[in-house]
Amino acid sequence: MFLSTRSIIRFAALAVAATSLGGCSFLGMNFAMNQMSEKECLMRAMYFESNRSSAEGMLAVGTVVMNRMHDSRYPKTVCGVVGQKNQFAQGVLTKPMTDSGAVLASQVADQVLRGQRHPGVQNAQHFHTAGLRFPYNNMFYVLEAGGNEFYEKRSVR
Repeated sequence: MFLSTRSIIRFAALAVAATSLGGCSFLGMNFAMNQMSEKECLMRAMYFESNRSSAEGMLAVGTVVMNRMHDSRYPKTVCGVVGQKNQFAQGVLTKPMTDSGAVLASQVADQVLRGQRHPGVQNAQHFHTAGLRFPYNNMFYVLEAGGNEFYEKRSVR
C-alpha cells in the first residue's frame, strides 16, 4: 500500500505527540521509552523532587504522590499523577537517574508501595522548595523535609 507524503507527515506528527505523553505508548508501540512501572514513576518523582537528600524527604514526596492518587481530582495511577503536566520537576519521567540516590529511591518506593507514609505529610498534596513562603491564606504548612515545604490547601472560613 502506498502512503502519500501528507499521510506520512500526519503519522509522524502523531508519533511525536505520543512521545510527549511520558511513558505511554501509541498503537501498542513505545516511543522514546518503555512503559514505566508504578515503582519507576514513583522512584523518579522522589529522586528528582527530594534532591536525593534523605530517605525522609523521599518518603514525604512519595506520600504526596499517593495522597494525590487517592483524590478524585487527580489521576488514579502513580504514573498518571507523576506525569501530569507542570506538577513535578521538568523531565521527571525522561531524565536519567545517575547517582546512588536511585538506589535509595528504589528502597523508599518499595516502602511507599507497601503502604508506608510520612506521618508529618498528613493530607498534603503540594510542596515547593524549602525557604520560600507564599502569602496565600489557604496554604497550611505541615512539614519541611528533603529540601521541600509540604502543605495542604484548605478553604479559609
